[in-house]
Amino acid sequence: MAQIHHFEHGWLTPTFSYTLSVLGSLLGLVCAVRLRTAPSAGWRAWWLTLAAVAIGGTGIWTMHFVAMLGFSVVGMPIRYDVPVTTLSALIAIGAVAIGLSIAARGTKVHGARLIIGGLFAGLGVAAMHFTGMYAMHLDGTIDYLTSRVVAAVAIAVVAATVALWLAMTVQRPLAILASALVMGIAVNGMHFTGMSAMSVRPDPAATGASVTGASASTLLIPIGLTVIFGILGLIYALMAAPTEEDRAAAAYLAARLERENDDDLYEPAPQQGPNGRRMPTGGAAWTFRDRAGQ
Repeated sequence: MAQIHHFEHGWLTPTFSYTLSVLGSLLGLVCAVRLRTAPSAGWRAWWLTLAAVAIGGTGIWTMHFVAMLGFSVVGMPIRYDVPVTTLSALIAIGAVAIGLSIAARGTKVHGARLIIGGLFAGLGVAAMHFTGMYAMHLDGTIDYLTSRVVAAVAIAVVAATVALWLAMTVQRPLAILASALVMGIAVNGMHFTGMSAMSVRPDPAATGASVTGASASTLLIPIGLTVIFGILGLIYALMAAPTEEDRAAAAYLAARLERENDDDLYEPAPQQGPNGRRMPTGGAAWTFRDRAGQ
């Protein structure tokens, strides 16, 4: 068996991958809060999409890619099939979107919907992981230990179910932050459990020239730029969109203006007093000067 390194760059890649998973989970949970309070079906679809991109794209898939930057097999160049790698990202986002859409149905949190949504999302995340591994090309045969694969899938399903429950319940900022930290641990735990199931048998006749695809360093710049602009876009969308408090305040101001306009419309005409002076309207009393002139 070939010698495998999961932390070729030390703690740099796992630390960065955990940070990204927490950031993506944090943004996704905030989007989920907006999803629960969305005033229309269009806004619900919008926040559902953003939550899926944040959690599935940044929190899960990007974490997977960054962690793979620290993966190496001694004496073997590693390349990645770009279309299959892209497919794995779409699977992650789509799986989270399906899970969220199932869990978010109705006005109350329902246990059955959470379990079904968690099952879809968890299996989708596991499919993303092993699709990404299938995109990896090297001069050898990759084998997987069945028990650890099952453990990784089970972690993915449980973690996805808990993530959906958190997305449908948490609302306070500290609770959202704590939930994102826990989700980051779960995502990384699933990834490295799946990676520990892997072993590589070298091909004695291979020379390395037959390995095709893009290297991780080649993919780093386009993926990094995509992630940066994606995170900035998510932050802008959260800051620009009105919150439930903003909508309530706008409705209150609109109601106040409408009442004031109605009061102006029905204001009684001014009347003349006994001394020829204008009498105040709206129920106000005469002044002392008006009474003295009677």
